[in-house]
Amino acid sequence: MSDIQLKNLTKSYGTYTAVAGIDLKIGEGEFFSLLGPSGCGKSTTLRMIAGFIRPTSGEIFIGSDEVTALPPEKRDIGIVFQNYAIFPHMSVAENIAFGLKLRKRPKEEVRSKVKAALQQVGLAGYEDRYQRQLSGGEQQRVALARVLVTEPRILLLDEPLSALDKSLREEMKYWIKDLQKRLGITTVYVTHDQDEALTMSDRIGVMQKARVVQVGTPEEIYERPKTLFVTTFIGHSNVIDVTVVSKGPDMMVVLDGRKLPTRGPENLEAGRAAKLVVRPENVLINPDARASVTLSAKVIGESYQGAIVRYRLGIGAQEIIAERQNSIGNERFSPGAEVMIGWDPGMTEVLAT
Repeated sequence: MSDIQLKNLTKSYGTYTAVAGIDLKIGEGEFFSLLGPSGCGKSTTLRMIAGFIRPTSGEIFIGSDEVTALPPEKRDIGIVFQNYAIFPHMSVAENIAFGLKLRKRPKEEVRSKVKAALQQVGLAGYEDRYQRQLSGGEQQRVALARVLVTEPRILLLDEPLSALDKSLREEMKYWIKDLQKRLGITTVYVTHDQDEALTMSDRIGVMQKARVVQVGTPEEIYERPKTLFVTTFIGHSNVIDVTVVSKGPDMMVVLDGRKLPTRGPENLEAGRAAKLVVRPENVLINPDARASVTLSAKVIGESYQGAIVRYRLGIGAQEIIAERQNSIGNERFSPGAEVMIGWDPGMTEVLAT
């Protein structure tokens, strides 16, 4: 069952199109991320779902109800922004109670719900503290509690971790995901951070230039990118120039004069220039039987990165990256060394240029 549905949603400002004809279905209880670079339209899309921006055209449904023309307070949503918007003159308890008081809920209900919300976000005992007494992570939890206490049907999060330092972002992304799962609340999360999206999401919609270019699980987005943009935006990829020899289930490409098996879309015609995509962690040096594709290569450079060692490798005129675990028994290779490299063709994609 879809909890949120967007039908041909568009937002234009004069001749500039911020969001171009988005069609999306987000399931009940799903954690769905809109991921993309700055200016791609993800925050505009979120604000249209919230009701803060009126679409130029298209429809928005929450459950079976069309809410396109409804104001935010009529949509049963809660939204948390990156700046938290904690009222500095109010205590934690007063901040959390604010939405309930606006709804004129009885005092005893307010006290009970504030207490429960503090328990939910792990801030029991913080009732009398003020913003200046809270860390960034604690302020973010207060902002979430203030939204959750009103028991919205939909939770919208607009880059809520971007103001935090790296270690706190790591902690908070797991905490938010665990809280969302416990509550079972449908959540739309906007971010430009691929690690956040891959870690937290049930599904991801990747946006580029006002459009959603791919929707899928984190595994599908990372391992089966449909466009070169998705390939290069999500993680690191080797993008290698090849020529298509044959298409279909037994697709073959030519790389450095050799025919290699791979996978790709049906619409790539034989003779066409294309890009072979293989992740650095899937490039094996001096491979065993796991790799049915093998090529000779030359080590151009080595970069020690703690848990992994990254190698720059030359295949003819092209250069690719391979990553190996830095563990006992793994041989190290110096620049200039001649090696064999390989990969499983099932872990590659061929994409149109």
